[in-house]
Amino acid sequence: MINTIPEFLYHLLIEQYGETLTNTILESYSQKRPVTLRANTLKSDIDDVKTVFENLHISYQEVSWYKDALILENISEEQIKNLEIYQNGEIYLQSLSSMIPPLVLSPNESENILDMAAAPGGKTTQILALSENKAFITACEKNKIRAERLQYNLNKQGANRVNVMIKDARQLDDFFSFDKILLDAPCSGSGTISIFDKKLETTFTEDLVNRSSKVQADLLRKAITLLKTGHEMVYSTCSILAKENENVLRKFIDLKQIEILPIDVSVFTDAILLPTSIEGTLCICPSNLYEGFFVAKLRKL
Repeated sequence: MINTIPEFLYHLLIEQYGETLTNTILESYSQKRPVTLRANTLKSDIDDVKTVFENLHISYQEVSWYKDALILENISEEQIKNLEIYQNGEIYLQSLSSMIPPLVLSPNESENILDMAAAPGGKTTQILALSENKAFITACEKNKIRAERLQYNLNKQGANRVNVMIKDARQLDDFFSFDKILLDAPCSGSGTISIFDKKLETTFTEDLVNRSSKVQADLLRKAITLLKTGHEMVYSTCSILAKENENVLRKFIDLKQIEILPIDVSVFTDAILLPTSIEGTLCICPSNLYEGFFVAKLRKL
């Protein structure tokens, strides 16, 4: 272990980002982030949620790039989970970084949208809310227990225009065709690790990164097959390693199967952005507010 993270990860970060940014990332691995959430506009709206918090004397900060998101101060997730607005699905606890891919996807009414790795359902319900409950969503989850959790969250959030498929998205029939796809791909989680995780040395391994990148490429290949020509998808991970991000995309860019649609990164004024080797993609540095996250918007050629 180097600086309390696996040695191979340290060397990957140094190679990709250099010493100064690596030290910033390492510092973030020891930070505790505040509770963040979004108003579930399928059941409520942000003004009603703010009123509830104000009446309970719970302090919050607004998020400049997303009007439905809040950062709570001096309160724990456990305390929030005891509130009625949580228990009846009017709010959804979600990291700020994970709210970004659905916003970049920009879902519209009547679109058929695929969420390829949907559990536990935060992004799925957000996509439906952003479409004002007018999109049609297919949500895949291969694990039965996780799929049951996904269905529970969908029911709780009032997301009734979602079809859950207990299936590995890589095995979907090619006759499916979608207007938009969210591929929030399974990954190593290099943007979210904590140095306080006592199992980190055994769970975060080089093999995990290698296996993740293979699964990611397989999922992206299937996504391109299922996406309508000329239509858009979002690829995202909670990893900050190029091997799971730019390197996965580059294979398909070089084959002229997809092109990058640049993300306007200027809106994320309170986030530290990491450099990427593909212009127009977004990589957020883990920090006291944000998990490390990579997001790319793609168009099928």
